[in-house]
Amino acid sequence: MKHLIKSYLNFLWNSTNQHGVHSPFVFNLVTKCFYDKKQYPEYSIIKKYRNSLLENKKFIEVTDFGAGSRVFKSNKRQISKIANTAGISPKRAELLFRITNYFQPESVLEIGTSLGLATSALSLGNESAKITTLEGCPKTQEIAKFQLENSKFQNIKFVTTKFEEYLSIYNLQPTTYNLIYFDGNHSKKATLEYFELLLQTITNETVWIFDDIHWSKEMEEAWEIIKNHPKVTVTIDTFQWGIVFFRSEQVKENFIIRI
Repeated sequence: MKHLIKSYLNFLWNSTNQHGVHSPFVFNLVTKCFYDKKQYPEYSIIKKYRNSLLENKKFIEVTDFGAGSRVFKSNKRQISKIANTAGISPKRAELLFRITNYFQPESVLEIGTSLGLATSALSLGNESAKITTLEGCPKTQEIAKFQLENSKFQNIKFVTTKFEEYLSIYNLQPTTYNLIYFDGNHSKKATLEYFELLLQTITNETVWIFDDIHWSKEMEEAWEIIKNHPKVTVTIDTFQWGIVFFRSEQVKENFIIRI
């Protein structure tokens, strides 16, 4: 907790809004997407999906994985409590929808389905996109799949897998992802491993979103390594998320933006 407080105070001290941004690309993203105040009808669908989970009092066996996909915890948890504590917040879900809607990615990868709250935002952001979502816990994925399909989300491919195994074995070479949302393992080792494995899938227009970049000192170290990678040109730190771009026409810059 002390680490997060210290990191957040540092973030506030160094962050800016659109007035401190001199890159046209980032300025447009901030003003037309991040700070977009329009009340999209999709927000009510995301809220309805969340409520369907919050009303579900069923208990399921949840399996959590540590480094190297090692099982380190398995216990029974109530679906409503998972949705309330472990899922993406309503505000962040709306932002994820806006980012997806803004960039209109054709191919999306989500690492860490959980109960599908972020998945619903990604799906609604571009209903013609092909979305692949990975989850390590079979029971959690089963609930997400059932709830999303029952709510008429139709552009999602569900894969139950250990992330490292999937990304290592799956033939990524001919694959491109226009947007990747990393929310599966908040450790330095796993984050950097996923980063390296997925570099071969990038295009000039690819957007990567890393969740909880200030969660721990190790995650902040991982974020610094990602920012300094030669293929990365623009990064945006919103405190909870680190957003990465690979646009070759952009000057290498790192932004810290309040949202």
